[in-house]
Amino acid sequence: MQRRILVTGGSGFIGSNFVDEVARRGEDVLLNLDLVPPRDGLHLDIFRSVDILQGEAVKQAFEEFRPSHVVHFAGKTDMFGEDVKAYAANHEGTHNVIAAVQAVDSIERVVFTSSQFVVGPGALPASDIEFRPHTLYGQSKVLSELAVREAELSCMWTIIRPTNIWGAKHPRYPSEFWRVLKQGRYVHPGGHKVIRCYGYVGNVVEQVLRILASERGKVDHKVFYVGDSPVDLLDWANAFSIELTGKPVRVVPRFAIRGLALVGDAVVACGGRFPIFSSRFRSMTEDYLTPMTPTFDALGPSSVSMEQGVRETVQWLRGESEFWQ
Repeated sequence: MQRRILVTGGSGFIGSNFVDEVARRGEDVLLNLDLVPPRDGLHLDIFRSVDILQGEAVKQAFEEFRPSHVVHFAGKTDMFGEDVKAYAANHEGTHNVIAAVQAVDSIERVVFTSSQFVVGPGALPASDIEFRPHTLYGQSKVLSELAVREAELSCMWTIIRPTNIWGAKHPRYPSEFWRVLKQGRYVHPGGHKVIRCYGYVGNVVEQVLRILASERGKVDHKVFYVGDSPVDLLDWANAFSIELTGKPVRVVPRFAIRGLALVGDAVVACGGRFPIFSSRFRSMTEDYLTPMTPTFDALGPSSVSMEQGVRETVQWLRGESEFWQ
Protein backbone atom coordinates (compact mmCIF):
# COMPACT_ATOMS: atom_id res chain seq x y z
CA MET A 1 0.00 0.00 0.00
CA GLN A 2 1.10 3.58 -0.65
CA ARG A 3 2.58 5.09 2.48
CA ARG A 4 1.55 8.50 3.79
CA ILE A 5 4.73 9.97 5.27
CA LEU A 6 4.56 13.06 7.46
CA VAL A 7 7.93 14.75 7.94
CA THR A 8 8.58 17.44 10.53
CA GLY A 9 11.48 19.75 9.69
CA GLY A 10 11.45 18.69 6.04
CA SER A 11 12.89 22.05 4.99
CA GLY A 12 16.04 21.59 7.09
CA PHE A 13 19.32 19.93 6.17
CA ILE A 14 18.65 16.21 6.63
CA GLY A 15 14.90 16.70 6.26
CA SER A 16 15.11 18.38 2.86
CA ASN A 17 17.44 15.68 1.56
CA PHE A 18 14.95 13.09 2.82
CA VAL A 19 12.02 14.86 1.13
CA ASP A 20 14.03 15.14 -2.10
CA GLU A 21 14.69 11.39 -2.18
CA VAL A 22 11.15 10.31 -1.27
CA ALA A 23 9.70 12.74 -3.84
CA ARG A 24 12.17 11.49 -6.47
CA ARG A 25 11.03 7.91 -5.94
CA GLY A 26 7.40 8.99 -6.27
CA GLU A 27 6.03 6.02 -4.34
CA ASP A 28 4.64 7.78 -1.25
CA VAL A 29 2.36 10.67 -0.31
CA LEU A 30 4.31 13.35 1.58
CA LEU A 31 3.57 16.22 3.93
CA ASN A 32 6.29 18.50 5.32
CA LEU A 33 5.57 20.42 8.52
CA ASP A 34 8.06 23.24 9.02
CA LEU A 35 8.17 26.95 9.83
CA VAL A 36 10.51 27.56 6.88
CA PRO A 37 9.28 27.01 3.31
CA PRO A 38 11.28 24.48 1.29
CA ARG A 39 14.13 25.86 -0.77
CA ASP A 40 12.95 23.81 -3.74
CA GLY A 41 9.80 25.47 -5.07
CA LEU A 42 8.67 22.13 -6.50
CA HIS A 43 8.01 20.99 -2.92
CA LEU A 44 5.73 23.86 -1.94
CA ASP A 45 2.66 21.77 -2.63
CA ILE A 46 3.62 19.32 0.13
CA PHE A 47 4.60 22.05 2.62
CA ARG A 48 2.51 23.27 5.53
CA SER A 49 3.74 26.03 7.82
CA VAL A 50 3.53 24.69 11.37
CA ASP A 51 5.48 25.62 14.50
CA ILE A 52 6.52 22.42 16.27
CA LEU A 53 6.00 24.23 19.59
CA GLN A 54 2.31 24.82 18.81
CA GLY A 55 0.85 21.52 19.99
CA GLU A 56 -2.69 22.04 18.70
CA ALA A 57 -1.46 23.04 15.25
CA VAL A 58 0.74 19.94 15.12
CA LYS A 59 -2.13 17.69 16.19
CA GLN A 60 -4.50 19.26 13.67
CA ALA A 61 -2.03 18.66 10.84
CA PHE A 62 -1.66 15.02 11.87
CA GLU A 63 -5.42 14.50 12.12
CA GLU A 64 -6.04 16.03 8.70
CA PHE A 65 -3.24 14.18 6.88
CA ARG A 66 -3.62 10.87 8.76
CA PRO A 67 -0.08 9.62 8.14
CA SER A 68 0.93 5.98 8.18
CA HIS A 69 4.58 6.89 8.86
CA VAL A 70 6.15 9.85 10.67
CA VAL A 71 9.75 11.06 10.52
CA HIS A 72 10.46 13.73 13.13
CA PHE A 73 13.47 15.84 12.12
CA ALA A 74 12.35 19.25 13.40
CA GLY A 75 14.34 20.93 16.14
CA LYS A 76 16.98 23.45 17.06
CA THR A 77 20.54 22.33 16.27
CA ASP A 78 22.85 25.27 17.00
CA MET A 79 25.23 25.49 19.96
CA PHE A 80 24.50 29.06 21.00
CA GLY A 81 21.72 28.59 23.56
CA GLU A 82 22.38 29.85 27.08
CA ASP A 83 20.28 27.19 28.83
CA VAL A 84 18.31 24.09 27.94
CA LYS A 85 15.12 26.16 27.63
CA ALA A 86 16.61 27.66 24.48
CA TYR A 87 16.20 24.21 22.92
CA ALA A 88 12.51 23.81 23.73
CA ALA A 89 11.88 23.02 20.05
CA ASN A 90 13.69 19.73 20.71
CA HIS A 91 12.15 18.30 23.87
CA GLU A 92 8.85 20.20 23.96
CA GLY A 93 8.51 19.75 20.22
CA THR A 94 8.97 16.01 20.66
CA HIS A 95 6.26 15.98 23.34
CA ASN A 96 3.92 17.68 20.84
CA VAL A 97 4.71 15.14 18.14
CA ILE A 98 4.12 12.29 20.60
CA ALA A 99 0.73 13.76 21.57
CA ALA A 100 -0.20 14.04 17.89
CA VAL A 101 0.88 10.45 17.24
CA GLN A 102 -1.26 9.27 20.15
CA ALA A 103 -4.26 11.15 18.76
CA VAL A 104 -4.17 9.47 15.32
CA ASP A 105 -4.82 5.75 14.91
CA SER A 106 -3.46 5.51 11.36
CA ILE A 107 0.23 5.63 12.32
CA GLU A 108 2.28 2.46 11.99
CA ARG A 109 5.84 3.72 12.53
CA VAL A 110 7.63 6.80 13.84
CA VAL A 111 11.29 7.76 13.55
CA PHE A 112 12.46 10.28 16.17
CA THR A 113 15.68 12.20 15.53
CA SER A 114 18.04 12.61 18.46
CA SER A 115 21.80 13.26 18.23
CA GLN A 116 25.18 11.67 18.90
CA PHE A 117 25.57 14.50 21.41
CA VAL A 118 23.51 12.63 24.00
CA VAL A 119 26.83 10.89 24.68
CA GLY A 120 29.89 13.08 24.39
CA PRO A 121 33.43 12.09 23.34
CA GLY A 122 35.09 9.33 25.31
CA ALA A 123 34.12 5.74 26.01
CA LEU A 124 31.34 4.24 23.93
CA PRO A 125 28.02 4.01 25.82
CA ALA A 126 27.33 0.65 27.43
CA SER A 127 23.61 0.86 26.58
CA ASP A 128 21.04 3.01 24.80
CA ILE A 129 20.03 4.64 28.07
CA GLU A 130 23.51 5.70 29.16
CA PHE A 131 23.61 9.46 28.64
CA ARG A 132 26.63 11.75 28.95
CA PRO A 133 25.66 14.98 27.15
CA HIS A 134 28.43 17.55 26.94
CA THR A 135 26.34 20.38 25.46
CA LEU A 136 22.99 22.00 26.17
CA TYR A 137 21.84 20.78 22.77
CA GLY A 138 22.73 17.25 23.84
CA GLN A 139 20.83 17.68 27.10
CA SER A 140 17.71 18.68 25.19
CA LYS A 141 18.01 15.56 23.04
CA VAL A 142 18.30 13.39 26.14
CA LEU A 143 14.98 14.86 27.31
CA SER A 144 13.53 14.10 23.87
CA GLU A 145 14.62 10.45 24.01
CA LEU A 146 13.24 10.02 27.52
CA ALA A 147 9.91 11.45 26.37
CA VAL A 148 9.70 8.82 23.62
CA ARG A 149 10.45 5.99 26.04
CA GLU A 150 7.99 7.22 28.64
CA ALA A 151 5.14 7.66 26.13
CA GLU A 152 4.54 3.90 25.66
CA LEU A 153 3.43 4.40 22.08
CA SER A 154 1.32 1.65 20.54
CA CYS A 155 2.97 2.03 17.13
CA MET A 156 6.52 1.04 16.23
CA TRP A 157 9.16 3.64 17.05
CA THR A 158 12.85 4.07 16.38
CA ILE A 159 15.28 6.71 17.62
CA ILE A 160 18.13 7.80 15.35
CA ARG A 161 21.23 9.60 16.54
CA PRO A 162 22.87 11.35 13.57
CA THR A 163 26.64 11.62 13.79
CA ASN A 164 28.41 14.59 12.16
CA ILE A 165 26.40 14.72 8.93
CA TRP A 166 27.63 16.49 5.80
CA GLY A 167 26.51 16.91 2.22
CA ALA A 168 24.43 19.12 -0.04
CA LYS A 169 22.33 21.80 1.70
CA HIS A 170 24.48 21.81 4.85
CA PRO A 171 23.57 25.04 6.71
CA ARG A 172 27.09 26.05 7.81
CA TYR A 173 29.88 24.24 5.98
CA PRO A 174 29.56 26.22 2.71
CA SER A 175 30.30 29.49 4.54
CA GLU A 176 32.74 27.96 7.02
CA PHE A 177 34.82 24.82 6.46
CA TRP A 178 34.34 24.38 2.70
CA ARG A 179 34.92 28.06 1.96
CA VAL A 180 38.10 28.10 4.05
CA LEU A 181 39.27 25.01 2.14
CA LYS A 182 38.50 26.58 -1.23
CA GLN A 183 40.45 29.70 -0.28
CA GLY A 184 43.45 27.60 0.74
CA ARG A 185 43.33 28.85 4.32
CA TYR A 186 42.65 25.55 6.05
CA VAL A 187 45.51 23.97 7.98
CA HIS A 188 45.30 20.59 9.66
CA PRO A 189 46.87 19.81 13.04
CA GLY A 190 49.79 17.40 12.85
CA GLY A 191 50.47 14.61 15.28
CA HIS A 192 48.34 11.54 15.89
CA LYS A 193 45.33 10.66 13.76
CA VAL A 194 41.95 12.03 14.79
CA ILE A 195 39.17 9.48 14.26
CA ARG A 196 35.58 10.67 14.10
CA CYS A 197 32.19 9.35 13.00
CA TYR A 198 30.88 11.36 10.08
CA GLY A 199 28.03 10.59 7.72
CA TYR A 200 27.14 11.53 4.17
CA VAL A 201 23.57 12.82 4.19
CA GLY A 202 22.56 10.58 1.29
CA ASN A 203 23.51 7.53 3.33
CA VAL A 204 21.58 8.81 6.34
CA VAL A 205 18.48 9.30 4.20
CA GLU A 206 18.85 5.73 2.94
CA GLN A 207 19.21 4.45 6.51
CA VAL A 208 15.99 6.18 7.54
CA LEU A 209 14.17 4.71 4.56
CA ARG A 210 15.47 1.26 5.49
CA ILE A 211 14.13 1.74 9.02
CA LEU A 212 10.71 2.59 7.59
CA ALA A 213 10.75 -0.60 5.52
CA SER A 214 12.42 -3.05 7.94
CA GLU A 215 10.64 -5.81 9.79
CA ARG A 216 9.50 -4.93 13.30
CA GLY A 217 12.05 -7.02 15.19
CA LYS A 218 14.98 -5.16 13.65
CA VAL A 219 13.89 -1.60 14.36
CA ASP A 220 11.04 -1.37 16.88
CA HIS A 221 12.07 0.27 20.18
CA LYS A 222 15.65 0.48 18.87
CA VAL A 223 18.24 3.26 18.85
CA PHE A 224 20.60 3.62 15.88
CA TYR A 225 23.49 5.97 15.31
CA VAL A 226 23.17 6.95 11.64
CA GLY A 227 26.12 7.85 9.45
CA ASP A 228 29.17 6.08 8.06
CA SER A 229 32.13 4.12 9.40
CA PRO A 230 34.70 6.06 11.46
CA VAL A 231 37.12 8.07 9.35
CA ASP A 232 40.50 9.75 9.81
CA LEU A 233 39.61 13.46 9.84
CA LEU A 234 42.62 14.22 7.65
CA ASP A 235 41.38 11.81 4.96
CA TRP A 236 37.98 13.53 4.94
CA ALA A 237 39.50 17.01 4.76
CA ASN A 238 41.89 15.94 1.99
CA ALA A 239 39.05 14.48 -0.06
CA PHE A 240 37.29 17.84 -0.09
CA SER A 241 40.47 19.86 -0.57
CA ILE A 242 41.55 17.84 -3.60
CA GLU A 243 38.09 18.08 -5.14
CA LEU A 244 37.88 21.84 -4.53
CA THR A 245 41.49 22.94 -5.11
CA GLY A 246 43.35 20.00 -6.62
CA LYS A 247 45.73 19.91 -3.63
CA PRO A 248 45.75 18.21 -0.21
CA VAL A 249 45.51 20.32 2.93
CA ARG A 250 48.56 21.70 4.69
CA VAL A 251 49.53 19.91 7.91
CA VAL A 252 51.16 22.11 10.56
CA PRO A 253 52.28 21.56 14.16
CA ARG A 254 49.39 21.24 16.55
CA PHE A 255 50.69 23.93 18.93
CA ALA A 256 50.56 26.50 16.11
CA ILE A 257 46.87 25.86 15.48
CA ARG A 258 46.22 26.00 19.20
CA GLY A 259 47.74 29.49 19.20
CA LEU A 260 45.51 30.55 16.32
CA ALA A 261 42.48 29.21 18.20
CA LEU A 262 43.28 31.44 21.17
CA VAL A 263 43.45 34.42 18.84
CA GLY A 264 40.11 33.33 17.39
CA ASP A 265 38.59 33.23 20.87
CA ALA A 266 39.52 36.88 21.38
CA VAL A 267 38.16 37.91 17.98
CA VAL A 268 34.86 36.07 18.50
CA ALA A 269 34.53 37.52 22.01
CA CYS A 270 34.70 40.99 20.43
CA GLY A 271 31.94 40.11 17.98
CA GLY A 272 34.17 39.28 15.02
CA ARG A 273 34.62 36.16 12.92
CA PHE A 274 37.66 33.92 12.74
CA PRO A 275 38.12 30.55 11.02
CA ILE A 276 39.23 28.74 14.18
CA PHE A 277 38.61 29.06 17.91
CA SER A 278 38.95 26.75 20.88
CA SER A 279 35.80 24.67 20.44
CA ARG A 280 36.63 24.11 16.78
CA PHE A 281 40.22 23.24 17.70
CA ARG A 282 38.91 20.56 20.08
CA SER A 283 36.76 19.07 17.33
CA MET A 284 39.83 18.96 15.07
CA THR A 285 42.00 17.18 17.62
CA GLU A 286 39.63 15.00 19.69
CA ASP A 287 38.46 11.51 18.74
CA TYR A 288 34.68 11.12 18.79
CA LEU A 289 33.49 7.58 18.12
CA THR A 290 29.98 6.17 18.14
CA PRO A 291 28.80 2.53 18.03
CA MET A 292 28.04 2.09 14.32
CA THR A 293 28.19 -1.74 14.13
CA PRO A 294 24.57 -2.29 15.33
CA THR A 295 23.40 0.11 12.61
CA PHE A 296 25.20 -1.71 9.82
CA ASP A 297 24.15 -5.11 11.20
CA ALA A 298 20.46 -4.12 11.15
CA LEU A 299 20.30 -1.80 8.13
CA GLY A 300 23.19 -2.89 5.94
CA PRO A 301 26.31 -0.98 4.80
CA SER A 302 26.39 2.55 3.47
CA SER A 303 25.58 2.77 -0.25
CA VAL A 304 27.68 5.83 -1.10
CA SER A 305 31.44 5.95 -0.52
CA MET A 306 33.07 9.00 1.04
CA GLU A 307 34.73 9.85 -2.28
CA GLN A 308 31.44 9.69 -4.19
CA GLY A 309 29.67 11.71 -1.51
CA VAL A 310 32.39 14.38 -1.70
CA ARG A 311 32.03 14.57 -5.48
CA GLU A 312 28.26 14.92 -5.24
CA THR A 313 28.56 17.58 -2.54
CA VAL A 314 31.08 19.63 -4.53
CA GLN A 315 28.87 19.35 -7.60
CA TRP A 316 26.10 20.93 -5.52
CA LEU A 317 28.49 23.60 -4.25
CA ARG A 318 29.38 24.53 -7.84
CA GLY A 319 25.76 25.57 -8.31
CA GLU A 320 25.79 27.79 -5.22
CA SER A 321 26.81 31.23 -6.48
CA GLU A 322 27.31 32.64 -2.96
CA PHE A 323 29.96 29.99 -2.25
CA TRP A 324 32.16 31.26 -5.09
CA GLN A 325 31.92 34.98 -4.30
